[in-house]
Amino acid sequence: MRAVIQRVSRASVKVDGEVTGSIDQGLLVFLGVDREDEEKDLDWLLGKVVGLRVFEDDQGRMNHAVKEVKGGVLVISQFTLFGNLRKGTRPSFNRAAEPQVAEAAYLDFLKRVGQELGYPAQAGRFGADMAIDAENDGPVTIVLDSKDKRF
Repeated sequence: MRAVIQRVSRASVKVDGEVTGSIDQGLLVFLGVDREDEEKDLDWLLGKVVGLRVFEDDQGRMNHAVKEVKGGVLVISQFTLFGNLRKGTRPSFNRAAEPQVAEAAYLDFLKRVGQELGYPAQAGRFGADMAIDAENDGPVTIVLDSKDKRF
């Protein structure tokens, strides 16, 4: 699994003009599912996202996780995180999971984020054309990949 995580002051997502998810302070998570992902990939990424200490403490240091600041989490499915440009300029998405597999993993991730936080995560709509509106805070952007943990 691969995620691009942004600390935001607010974020929302619309599908066909209707808001499907919205948060104030928290994390905007763009989530891609690899065709070789397993349960351990989801577990690893989940732990990193909910434990990510990017919110400031009283001394101004990034020392708090999203749950500690009672922040929201908005998760957007994004297979294009697996775009490969090794051959030319048109991306190949061969590493992205098939839609039905990716959707199941996405929904499981959403459910489990909510369980970890004690309140539901917000979401876009899998496979839909979405309009994301976000106010980045910092900016703070983190890239995580369960297959390449060097990020």
